[in-house]
Amino acid sequence: MSTTYTLDTATSRANPTPAPMKRLTVPAVRRAKGQTPLVMLTAYTVRSAQLLDPHCDMLLVGDSLGQVIYGLPSTVPVTLQMMAAHGAAVVRGSYHAVVVIDLPFGSYEASPEKAFENAAWLLKETGAAAVKLEGGVAMAPTVRFLVERGIPVMGHVGLTPQAVNVLGGYGARGRTPEEAEKIIADAVAVAEAGAFSVVIEGVVEPIAIEITKRIACPTIGIGASAECDGQVLVGEDMLGLFDRTARFVRRYETMGERIGEAARAYAEDVRARRFPGPEQTYAPREANRDGG
Repeated sequence: MSTTYTLDTATSRANPTPAPMKRLTVPAVRRAKGQTPLVMLTAYTVRSAQLLDPHCDMLLVGDSLGQVIYGLPSTVPVTLQMMAAHGAAVVRGSYHAVVVIDLPFGSYEASPEKAFENAAWLLKETGAAAVKLEGGVAMAPTVRFLVERGIPVMGHVGLTPQAVNVLGGYGARGRTPEEAEKIIADAVAVAEAGAFSVVIEGVVEPIAIEITKRIACPTIGIGASAECDGQVLVGEDMLGLFDRTARFVRRYETMGERIGEAARAYAEDVRARRFPGPEQTYAPREANRDGG
């Protein structure tokens, strides 16, 4: 038996309830190579995890929370403490999916030892199953170091948002033969170092197809190719919560518009004194007929 958390809708608090262990595992994800495509979305809160978890094989607590939750200009300012707080919330809110948490910028690049220290702390603090880090050939020794010490690692190549200051923006990568060759080499190096899967972001499609054919672990595409072994999107982008999104996003809802419409209706009811109504207020108790 393991302990998971469900939302008590009467109090809006998460209360622990025992449940049998049914969560997917990292080895199960690795074995999915070439099978039914893996489904992955980002999640940052208990409630978003609860809603997305039944439909996903993996939930990513991405450092994209810096922009999505905190309104930061990039992922660079995100801290380990931010990742820990949101990672723990997602683990509490999920039951089925493998929870993967990003190592934020500056927490793993200095040395494999530093990466292990921070990754181990994050997994202890959150209960997540794996970490994700960006980089290719240069980070392969760190990936190997972590994996050999019991920390599953998801790689991330192509457009790597933490390196936005070096890359000069968020444009698609791999448009020159030299850059394409480098991205492929990065993915191969990370996979051979022991990564259980590799995210391929924002690359021209033939690169993603070539990587998917060449490496033994599953590839997870975002702005890559439908031929990848799985796909990931930022949940809020998929739900249409933002006015502007990247080209590779498909909106499956228009939640931003619907939330705005709901807020407008609420504001109109408050100003017209239509809310709260009798159903949302408390009447005094009637006195006992005998006067007691």
